Amino acid sequence: MNSKNAGVVERGNMPRHIAIIMDGNGRWATKRFLPRFAGHAKGVKTVNKVVEACVNRGVEFLTLFAFSSENWRRPQEEVSLLMQLFRKVLVGEIRKMGENNIRLKVIGDLSRFDKDLQDLVRLAESETAGNTGLTLTICANYGGRWDVVNACNQLIADGVKAGEVTEELLSSKLSMSYAPEPDMLIRTGGESRVSNFLLWQLAYSEFYFTETFWPDFGVEALDEAISSFHKRERRFGKTSEQVQNLS
Repeated sequence: MNSKNAGVVERGNMPRHIAIIMDGNGRWATKRFLPRFAGHAKGVKTVNKVVEACVNRGVEFLTLFAFSSENWRRPQEEVSLLMQLFRKVLVGEIRKMGENNIRLKVIGDLSRFDKDLQDLVRLAESETAGNTGLTLTICANYGGRWDVVNACNQLIADGVKAGEVTEELLSSKLSMSYAPEPDMLIRTGGESRVSNFLLWQLAYSEFYFTETFWPDFGVEALDEAISSFHKRERRFGKTSEQVQNLS
């Protein structure tokens, strides 16, 4: 087993890398007789709270699934409003990221976004590249299958031949090659699936599903998820006895 995380996080320790599927914004708004976009706007405020909490708790990597490659199928008006919200957040948060020593990374197929949005992404990444605290990754127009196929195509372009591909080589071409694999996946909104998110990287992650909609997922809810993680025994293919003998 070649997982980059094998043996790194011991039971009871703070997860080094948390990945979150932020689900339930639209349903949160619908229950309150509000337009779906109101849920997305409220969800941004939750992002700010969770990012701050992760910084305070010593989490090194936080990865958020903001817009999947399948989300283009949503109503055009909602997609347009989401793009506007993304622009607003990028412009408004760069300074705050600098103040909090946060490095921003955006992964996914950005070629489908308008050029001005692509430029904003590059600027935000450049402005925060030297920060050494939390690495915040936003997955936008991202899909796990796209990630693996894209990595394979890069290996082919590099001249790697059939039979020479290894897990390590493929991992080095994935969008998140700069980060350890997530220790924990959190999904809000009551669904219990990964929805094409980080398919390769989640192989040994601990999953935590909650009925709470993302706009209502605050610091206390995050701590409950982390508390659940502390109770897990991460074996990475070993037996429980082997893991306990190593502790």
